[in-house]
Amino acid sequence: MTNWNVVDLSEVRSGFRIDAEFYRSEFLAADHELAKLTRKTIGSCASVTDGEHGSVNLTTDGIKYLTAENVKQGYVETERVRYVGPEVDRRNARARVREGDVLVSIKETLGEIGLAEQDLLPANMNRDIAIIKIHSHISGAYLTAFLRSRFGVYQLSREGSGGVQQMITLGRLRTVQVVILPQEQQDEVARLQIEGLEKRKESKLLYSEAQQLLESELDLDKLTFQKPVGYTARFSDLETSLRSDAQHYQPRFQQLTDHLSAFPIERVRTIRVYNRRGLQPIYAQNGKVDVINSQHLGPRHIDYEGLAKTNLASFAAGPEAHIRQEDLLIYTTGAYIGRTNVYLSGAPAMASNHVNILRLRPGIDAAYMAMVFQSVVGQFQTQKFARGSAQAELYPADIDRFVVPLIDCKQQKAIGDLVRESLGKQQESRRLLEQAKARVEQLIEEAARAS
Repeated sequence: MTNWNVVDLSEVRSGFRIDAEFYRSEFLAADHELAKLTRKTIGSCASVTDGEHGSVNLTTDGIKYLTAENVKQGYVETERVRYVGPEVDRRNARARVREGDVLVSIKETLGEIGLAEQDLLPANMNRDIAIIKIHSHISGAYLTAFLRSRFGVYQLSREGSGGVQQMITLGRLRTVQVVILPQEQQDEVARLQIEGLEKRKESKLLYSEAQQLLESELDLDKLTFQKPVGYTARFSDLETSLRSDAQHYQPRFQQLTDHLSAFPIERVRTIRVYNRRGLQPIYAQNGKVDVINSQHLGPRHIDYEGLAKTNLASFAAGPEAHIRQEDLLIYTTGAYIGRTNVYLSGAPAMASNHVNILRLRPGIDAAYMAMVFQSVVGQFQTQKFARGSAQAELYPADIDRFVVPLIDCKQQKAIGDLVRESLGKQQESRRLLEQAKARVEQLIEEAARAS
């Protein structure tokens, strides 16, 4: 069915837009609701600028250098953050981030919003992000929730322009209207936003605690690895491994193996009951079954809320790709090869062809083993056994060759429980951030009806 709308010429002239997309019925309906309420443009409440336009020299530490991929659903992610030296921060002082600033992705992932927290600093950013520095009427926490609500999303979408790649200019971002709710209501929304961010911090701390406990149990924190200029390998090793690349024979790999020999260890092939890659899924937008592909495997946990979908028929046709609760899922192709998460949901799901399913025998804590794979134990063996030049690959047969430590069951559970608790806090954080967004919508809708 064709949808159409009629707008007055005066509206077209005032909006300086003639494209039909700008006058979609849901946009006009939201405009009508907002028109009943007290509003301020972002430009009247804050200064708005973008980040560095020139090229920069990246460093291994220093000033955090944020890009659009760091701005997420209410928060700023730093797991994949880059760094620059202080000269970039001095040159680009206008985009220096401070606590309470609101960051908006204005290109690529248009409209992602994040609130800058104290532990993010010092930080600067590139031109794909706009920074909103508030000076009156509202707080950064309230604005973050508002812009993520349907009343913010529709304006950001409406003001965006471009064909293949949407973007919003700083000028149009300044014209976005923010509803000025009574202060006590703004504070209520802000508290939910901030509490959500606090739960996220707690999640990261619990995961870090699990890492530290593992390192302590295996004395990994005491290891220092050799970095010789050159090294040799025996011809017999080449015959056994069928590998002739120098990468495979780095001395640090043997040093790690020697260190682990002081603990009860097993090859993965002796402790697993299933080890294979998933299948290329048939994606279905309204499907009933979750699909986990490599982009859903995170630095700590699976992105359960962002999973893709397939239909029941496709799921039933590929039983070898079915995921069970407590399975380990391993990133096997590309940039984050070796990244491992444990599947802690009970919902039916299938793995894509670039995700390896590793199912362990009973009695081994899967969350503990995920931490082993995420640690230097898994990282080094991933580097040792990975294949390929243009694109790294880790095959099931290679994973079978991994050596893993099996510490006392109680200690396995202690580490695994920290991982599970960390996931619980992360999910609670997501719930609170979504609640802040939903509460803004509810308060605005109630105020509009009462007007």
